Amino acid sequence: MALSQKMDLISGQTGVIDSISNQNDVLVDKTLSELGLSRDSYAEDVHEALVQRVTVIDELLYELLERPDLSTMSNVCGKLCETALKVYTPQKGLFIKKEKVVELLEKQKPDNMLKHFSYSSSQELVDKEGFSSVVSALRFTQSTEWMHKFFSTAYKDLKSDDFEERDVEIKILEDKWLEVADKFLEKKYHNVSHLKEYGVIFIIPLKTDTPGETMRMFALLLHYLHEVPFYSSLFRRFLYNLDFISKFQALLRGDVPEGAIPDDGDGKIVWRVVQRYLAKEDENDFRLLEQHVNPEAEHWFRVGQDLGRLARMTRRDESSLTVDYWKSLDCVGDFFKNKNGEEVFISFDLMDLTMSLVRKGQVKYSYHQREALWNKIFFEYVGRERMNQFIEDNIINGFIEL
Repeated sequence: MALSQKMDLISGQTGVIDSISNQNDVLVDKTLSELGLSRDSYAEDVHEALVQRVTVIDELLYELLERPDLSTMSNVCGKLCETALKVYTPQKGLFIKKEKVVELLEKQKPDNMLKHFSYSSSQELVDKEGFSSVVSALRFTQSTEWMHKFFSTAYKDLKSDDFEERDVEIKILEDKWLEVADKFLEKKYHNVSHLKEYGVIFIIPLKTDTPGETMRMFALLLHYLHEVPFYSSLFRRFLYNLDFISKFQALLRGDVPEGAIPDDGDGKIVWRVVQRYLAKEDENDFRLLEQHVNPEAEHWFRVGQDLGRLARMTRRDESSLTVDYWKSLDCVGDFFKNKNGEEVFISFDLMDLTMSLVRKGQVKYSYHQREALWNKIFFEYVGRERMNQFIEDNIINGFIEL
């Protein structure tokens, strides 16, 4: 039985998939009209017109944030952080105590970093360079082998007393970290990342001199302001479980069950919980074709709401396609013929387009749109609030049974 038929039976609804398809058509047509295009337009022209609108928004955001120069913002983050926290302020989170982290780093010394700075101990390293800078830089100064060993051994004896409630911290690293960060940046394709267990969101101070980089950086910052507290709430939920450490490590790894979805007999249906973007690792991963929900896509939905709030706060309406408008396009896309007569899928999702813009068209992204669409299918049947509760309740075992 088809997915839609099973979900119709379970939910008591009919026509959900048709409704989603019709909504997509309406938004595609409306957007094309705004762009002066039509369904007969070439895929290249549709994508270019969408990207050009993102370019305009990126320029407006760059000015709104007072032309951020990351090389000068390690001590005072300024308008960038002020604006992000104004549109969304996360609650305190549950993170490993800083002194405990130093203790762990003394047991397994970050040799590359100690050697680079000529420090004799991890305590001296943290005292001189700062906690958030040091834990952030572990990602790109230490080897993969070191990181795997630290992750598997340092955390295995953590106890509830080793955690504390504190604010999420945004840290723009000092210029001196750029040289050692090069390898990391090549792998991640962007200069913003986070450390769930420490409550740190860090930004490597690259120049924002490429179209789209300001939007990408700001949106990623907002994304992590949602993601870090989400995982922190799960840490808090499992903290006193006997198997807390295994759950803690599974959440940090972003585990997704590797086997097929269990048999959905007895009239039930099972959805997979995918807590990371599998398409970034393997576009052909079979799990992407199965019914699934993704908390990452929900974080991006909330970023869309944040950007809409920012648009209303700043009253910027120079373009008929404002940031506020884009928040409704996260799961929207369609096929268009390219100039060779081939059918090509074009995502209308803001982050897919932003990533494409930064990569100068070398890659046309669509994975944000696909994951948002899977989420939409699920929550149109059960409701967004219930979807999020299902995700939290089942993120460890990886499957939701309806």
